[in-house]
Amino acid sequence: MAKEIKFSLLYRDMWQSSGKYVPTVDQLLKVAPAIVDMGCFARVETNGGGFEQINLLFGENPNVANRQWTQPFNDAGIETHMLERALNGIRMSPVPADVRKLMYKVKKKQGTDIARSFCGLNDPRNLEGSIKYAKEGGMISQASMSLTFSEVHTVEYYTKLADKLIEMGTDEICVKDMAGIGRPAFLGKIVKNIKDRHPKTPVQYHGHAGPGFQMASILEVARAGADYVDVAMEPLSWGTGHADLLAVQAMLKDAGFKVPDIDMKAYMHVRALTQSFIDDFLGYYINPRNRLMNSLLIGPGLPGGMMGSLMADLENNLASLNKWMSKRGKPELTQDELLVKLFDEVAHIWPMLGYPPLVTPFSQYVKNLALMNVIQLEKGRERWSMIADNIWDMILGKSGKLPGELAPEIVELTKEQGREFYTGNPQDLYPDKLDEFRNEMKENNWDFGEDDEELFELAMHPEQYRAYKSGQAKAAFEADLAEKKAEEEKAEAPAAPAAKSTDCEPKKLNVEVNGEKFVVNVSCAESNGAGQKEESVSPAKETQVKAASGGPVKEVAAPLEGKFFFTKDASEKAIKEGDELKEGDVVGYIESMKTYNAILAEDAGKIVEICLNNGDAVDEDDIIIKMQ
Repeated sequence: MAKEIKFSLLYRDMWQSSGKYVPTVDQLLKVAPAIVDMGCFARVETNGGGFEQINLLFGENPNVANRQWTQPFNDAGIETHMLERALNGIRMSPVPADVRKLMYKVKKKQGTDIARSFCGLNDPRNLEGSIKYAKEGGMISQASMSLTFSEVHTVEYYTKLADKLIEMGTDEICVKDMAGIGRPAFLGKIVKNIKDRHPKTPVQYHGHAGPGFQMASILEVARAGADYVDVAMEPLSWGTGHADLLAVQAMLKDAGFKVPDIDMKAYMHVRALTQSFIDDFLGYYINPRNRLMNSLLIGPGLPGGMMGSLMADLENNLASLNKWMSKRGKPELTQDELLVKLFDEVAHIWPMLGYPPLVTPFSQYVKNLALMNVIQLEKGRERWSMIADNIWDMILGKSGKLPGELAPEIVELTKEQGREFYTGNPQDLYPDKLDEFRNEMKENNWDFGEDDEELFELAMHPEQYRAYKSGQAKAAFEADLAEKKAEEEKAEAPAAPAAKSTDCEPKKLNVEVNGEKFVVNVSCAESNGAGQKEESVSPAKETQVKAASGGPVKEVAAPLEGKFFFTKDASEKAIKEGDELKEGDVVGYIESMKTYNAILAEDAGKIVEICLNNGDAVDEDDIIIKMQ
């Protein structure tokens, strides 16, 4: 009898592997019946990952979206599944245990059947809670193994990990190749070992098309005994996403497997609806590069889904770096040159960091640290001089145990900075907080929602939920969308004749006089139609300036570009004018590439001026505060 392979449609991940947003609830309700009518899916991924946060950013209620979107599949007997990040829940930072427990109860009540749980470090301690809490909440627990390819991530490593997760009580195993870099034969051996040792445990394969291995990988895992295969469909298949349903079905059918038939009329309807969502507004947030496959990713092992954000980060940092190089008369870099340097640096530092699997969020951490190292080295500074706090948490063991050993250089750096390694259970670092959020709900007279789902949203995504409740999120999204539409209209409009103007543009010049460096602010006099310039001169960071009181003032400048924030969470207190700072005190944070980089005071002193507002965009060398 032919082995049966069942399909799961990654309708949520299709969008998030391509761009920033997912469809609105109204759009999802349009497409759900057509997906059911296709008649070929045993499962559909409906939520998890960034789904909730994205709904909040829209200014929509994710609980309404979850309940309504899963209902048609529940009615049709199609299982629904969500993606969650174990210790990090459905966000990018650790979550208290009581909030994690509530998540599974809420998701089950909302119609989600399966909790696909992964820990980016493959630490069983982080997954043990997910397995336990999911089953207590009435969900099917599907523990995932985060695939990567290194000297420590062997077939034996993953076989033992599967044994441990099954021993902990998981109902299913997901072989999750987020980067798409798992070699086909390697994946086949892993699946065969699992099925040989645990024949009754269902195995689901999840991969990405980016580097080019996925079709061969699907065939290998199917032959090895996999039960379910994740697929995507046009117009959001391939690229940095996933293999297309039609190709996978045809390949497996030809190989002798029993696969479901596809209602092509319904397929074309889903395809057309999905395209209409792209045309409506979602296309503004899809990077065209994400529609391409890229085998360059095989070397560094970074996830294909990161390629769009990686290139955006590269462009932003390249512009900043070249500005710095130009000021100093140094040759500028091309994007390709910086990309090669980045990939080389990833290969260099990844083993030194203990081979964290290159999956969310640790792939971002390794990439960000590599890029910061490259930039610092290009500027003649030391490697490791810019390490964000959450990267330190990974290094120190606060996110879980690293698969490999840290390099002596990293251990020594840790000691030099007075940091301590943590060997306990990461969950113990994050005490329960639901009572605090309950009090906030009561103080604001907010409805707790059905099954405490509104309480859960606040506890899981505090800042986004507050912005949603205030209306700020919806206003910001609508303003951003309007700006993108205006940019498109401007680009499509015929170019107007250039008007001759003598106006000048404000700018800053760096000059050196008798060995002393100055920043020259050049502006245009409003009353001067001839475009004559008014100039003001202020000393640069290297010199001290005099405050109004006459005392020497030192400036704390931004070491990189990004967005400035006074605090990164509610437990911290923002600085204010008049505060006395000690050397090493945190001034604030610059958020760059999804990580927060602490800005420290290099000297002790009193804050006499704060030059930025919370959330301001900053360039390198912008002044943050002045101290006396």
